[in-house]
Amino acid sequence: MSTSDILAVRGRQLAAGAGALTAALALGATLLAAAPAQASAPPGPPQGEPYGVITASGGLNFRQDPSTDAMIRGHFRHQAKVGLQCKVRGQSIGGNSIWYLIRDYEDTWVSAKHVNNSGNVKFCKDVGRNHVPVSSAPRMSKPPKPSKSPKSPKSPKHAAG
Repeated sequence: MSTSDILAVRGRQLAAGAGALTAALALGATLLAAAPAQASAPPGPPQGEPYGVITASGGLNFRQDPSTDAMIRGHFRHQAKVGLQCKVRGQSIGGNSIWYLIRDYEDTWVSAKHVNNSGNVKFCKDVGRNHVPVSSAPRMSKPPKPSKSPKSPKSPKHAAG
């Protein structure tokens, strides 16, 4: 083989190698570009279900009923994401009387005053939740008077014989 033939063969091999290297780099760049997009998706509730982000800087207590008089069941940290099942009107907090029922927790409520919600949160009556918390029912100033029970009939007197 002449020198020019050898150079021609090496040139073709070099060109083929460069083409393979270019293809490998393009594939690697595509995979790297796709990886951050998948990793950056925030974890959260399934798509379509409303959720809220706790905005209170010190976090937020969650309660058994929609009232600050209700028992504290736990605490959500600032910026925590919570699933919202439905809402009711309860005790007004800073002018906001809406309370959210938290999904995945049994009878757990937070004040909407300290939650940024995403999506439409329906009223509990509209999602078939029939439980009305005691603390959200209207309070009476005085307990009702007990009703008088009917008098029992007197037993007849028996004559001595």
